[in-house]
Amino acid sequence: MSEGAERVNPYQGDKRHKGEQVREMFDNIAPAYDFMNRAMTLGIDKLWRRRAVGLIRRHLSAMEAKTPEILDVATGTADLAILLAKSIKESRITGIDLSTGMIEVGRKKVEKQGLSHRIAVGVADCLALPFADDTFHCVTVAYGVRNFEKLSQGYREMLRVLKPGGMLCVIELSTPTSAWAKPLYGFYTKHVIPSAGRLVSHDTRAYAYLPESIAAVAQGQQMTALIEEAGFRQAQYKPLTFGVCTIYTALKG
Repeated sequence: MSEGAERVNPYQGDKRHKGEQVREMFDNIAPAYDFMNRAMTLGIDKLWRRRAVGLIRRHLSAMEAKTPEILDVATGTADLAILLAKSIKESRITGIDLSTGMIEVGRKKVEKQGLSHRIAVGVADCLALPFADDTFHCVTVAYGVRNFEKLSQGYREMLRVLKPGGMLCVIELSTPTSAWAKPLYGFYTKHVIPSAGRLVSHDTRAYAYLPESIAAVAQGQQMTALIEEAGFRQAQYKPLTFGVCTIYTALKG
């Protein structure tokens, strides 16, 4: 089910594995990443993160975790990690990403927010997480699963490091299905975003890859089925903003 996204690579004709290409792409666009995120989504990405954090906060409260340990996979420039630390008291956040460039930007933002004592970020592979089994109360991924080289393996790894009863929360861009929103979305993602990306970023392919990867990744029930096949239970999805973004949640049994 994830094979469509796994076949879509940042650099067409490049024979390297997808993970290597993704790392290079995000290293290239790291300086412009935050600006482009705000511009592409008109700032609504902040609302999507807040919605996800609300779901996470309620689940952690039900777990009665005094010091919640949260792993943010594909943490990028640490936007979600910072929001989690600010919103969930006493939580400790570990953020990992393939891209050194993104982690460097994220680490500076964490330091500027005075959160280095609660957020640790570093380079690691989502397909081979360097953590023991049953370590985290929650694992999050924001706008990253479509970049996984092997999505099912990534989900199995996230399941492994979650504590029993722990929560997976995935925020991912998706394709709207309504008759009026879909053509507008198609024009915006296929023409406006790549053009803007070429002006701001030195990587001309990065923002053409974005709509290609969104269109190819499993969505809705297909994604929840993939999550449950990896061993999670009670996988659910919630479309936001006419289906432009979707939040997926699931639990470790």
